[in-house]
Amino acid sequence: MKLKKVHRTLVSLVMVCAMSVSPVLAAPEDDRVEELQGEKAQAESEMNSLQNQLNDLVSTINDLELQLIEKGQQIAQAELDLQAAQEEEEAQYQALLKRIKCMYEEGDSTAVENFFSAGSFSEALTKAEYAQKLHEYDRAQLEVYQEAVQNVKDLKAQLEREAEELRQKEAEYQAKSDEVTQLIESKRVDIANLDDMIQEAARIAQEAQRRREEEARREAERLEQERLAAERRAAEAAAAAAAANNSSSSSSSGTTSKPKREPVYNVATGNAIVDRAYSWVGNADYVWGACSPGAFDCSGFVSYCLTGSYSRLGTTYTFLTWPRVSDPQPGDICVNATHCGVYIGGGQMIHAANSSVGVIVGSVPSSMVYVRY
Repeated sequence: MKLKKVHRTLVSLVMVCAMSVSPVLAAPEDDRVEELQGEKAQAESEMNSLQNQLNDLVSTINDLELQLIEKGQQIAQAELDLQAAQEEEEAQYQALLKRIKCMYEEGDSTAVENFFSAGSFSEALTKAEYAQKLHEYDRAQLEVYQEAVQNVKDLKAQLEREAEELRQKEAEYQAKSDEVTQLIESKRVDIANLDDMIQEAARIAQEAQRRREEEARREAERLEQERLAAERRAAEAAAAAAAANNSSSSSSSGTTSKPKREPVYNVATGNAIVDRAYSWVGNADYVWGACSPGAFDCSGFVSYCLTGSYSRLGTTYTFLTWPRVSDPQPGDICVNATHCGVYIGGGQMIHAANSSVGVIVGSVPSSMVYVRY
C-alpha cells in the first residue's frame, strides 16, 4: 500500500512538471512581416494602376502623333494647291493686262475702223459685244482664281490651327505621361525598399523563432530531467518500500521470501530481443525509473530487451527519434509519446504495462509507430 501511494504521488508530480509549459503566443516579428507584405501588395496594385494609366496615355499620344502626321500631309498638299492657284491667278492676271494693253495701244481709231469695216451695223454691234464679253470673261476668270487662292489660304490656315491644337494636346498628354512615369518609378523604389524591409523582418522573425525553439528545447530537456529524476526517486522509494515490506513479512512470518530470478531464454530461436522480452512475461513488476531484474518501467524494459544489460538506452522520446519502419519485424520497437514495447509479430507486443499487471503480452495501439534500433 505504501508503494502504491508513493507511485501516485510521484506520478502527480511528473504530470504537473510536464504541463508547466508556457503558452506560445503569436510573435510580433511575424506580424511585422505580414504588415510589410500587405504594404508591398498595395504598392504593387497602385503601380499596376499607374502602368495602365501610362499605357492609355501612350496610346493617346500615339493617336495624336498619327493625326499630326496626317495634318502635316494635308498642309503640305494645301501649300502645293495654293502655289498652283497663285500661278493660275497670276497667269490670268497677265492675260487680262495683255488684252488691256493691246486695246490701249490700238486706241479709239482701231475701234472706229473695226466698226466701219463691218459689213453691216449688226456685224459691228456683234464685234463690239464680243470685245465686251471677252473683257468681262477675263475679269470673271480672274475673280474665280482669286477666290480659289483665298479658299486654299483659308484651308491652309485652318489646317495649321488644327495642327497647333494637336501639338498642344500632345504636349499636355506627354506631360501627364512624364508625371505618371515618375510616379511609377517612385512606386518601384518603394517596392524595392519594402522588399529589403521584408527580408530584414523575415530574418529577425527567423532569429526570434530560432531563439524560441532553443528555449523550448531547453525547457523540454529540463522537464525530461525532472521526469527522470522523479522516476529515480520513485524507484528508490519503491525499492525502500519493498525492502521494508519484505523485512516486515520475514519478521512476522519467520520465513524468507524467495527473490525473483531472471528466466533463461533460448538464443537458438534467432531473435534474442524477443526471447528476452518473453523471459519476463508475468515475472516482473512495473516500477517507475527501474531497469533491473524483476522491475522495469516501459523504456527500461525495452532497453534491457535490446541490449541484454540492465542499463537504460533512453526514454520514449529517445526511441521516437530512431528510424521508422513501415514493415515491422519481431524485435522492432512500438512507441508513442507516452509508452513503448517490443513488437513480437501479429500485431502483438510485450511491454511493462503498469504497476497492476507488470510485464505482459498485449495488442499494439493504433497510435504507436514502429522504429528499429
